[in-house]
Amino acid sequence: MAGAINRKLTREGTILFDLNVVARYFPFLIRGVGITIQFTFISFLIAIVLGLLIALGRVSNNKIIRVPCQIYIDFIRGTPLLAQIYLVHFGLPQIFHYKPVGYIDALIALTLNSSAYMAEIYRGGIESIEKGQMEAARSLGMTYGHAMRYVILPQAIRRVIPPMGNEFITLLKESSLVSVIGMEDLMMRSKMMAGQSFRPFEAYFTTALIYLVLTFTFTRLLGYLEGRLKTGG
Repeated sequence: MAGAINRKLTREGTILFDLNVVARYFPFLIRGVGITIQFTFISFLIAIVLGLLIALGRVSNNKIIRVPCQIYIDFIRGTPLLAQIYLVHFGLPQIFHYKPVGYIDALIALTLNSSAYMAEIYRGGIESIEKGQMEAARSLGMTYGHAMRYVILPQAIRRVIPPMGNEFITLLKESSLVSVIGMEDLMMRSKMMAGQSFRPFEAYFTTALIYLVLTFTFTRLLGYLEGRLKTGG
């Protein structure tokens, strides 16, 4: 076993990939996986609710509600997540004079970013429902709110489950950017591993494989849940 771990891929006497380094730092990297998943799940769950509220505002007939929602969506989708993280962590404390907290700021930035994309997913689902259904519901005496709640949204939500799953996977990968403000997620720990071991290839390649396993696993789980929902099982 020790011999297997200590094997090194070499070429012309140069160590290309040191398995011993990977074995030594692997538990350290795995502890960062928990932080990555934590950021992803919390941000995604909040974005599900916030995105729906923004989407309802986006399709509202009231300009006072619709226009700010549209501006918010355009701003978030039109700017890099990295810039948004810096803005929340460094910019807002300057304006509002408070001490930034990295963990909270990272969650806020990820949630605000995901909410804008979730809002567009919801909007697409809502607008995919035939307009005649809203008109029929209103003709039966339902208010706009009741028609949206009981007729339109139940159908729209079933249609948006696949793109919501894609957004979750995207958020899982983009959460790596919180490392720029010092969060010890998987990506930050890979940087620390590279700096301590002086083996950046092993650090970043192993991290990439861990992300691949995470995205592959969650993609399969989401696909299974989607199938169950379609069949009503």
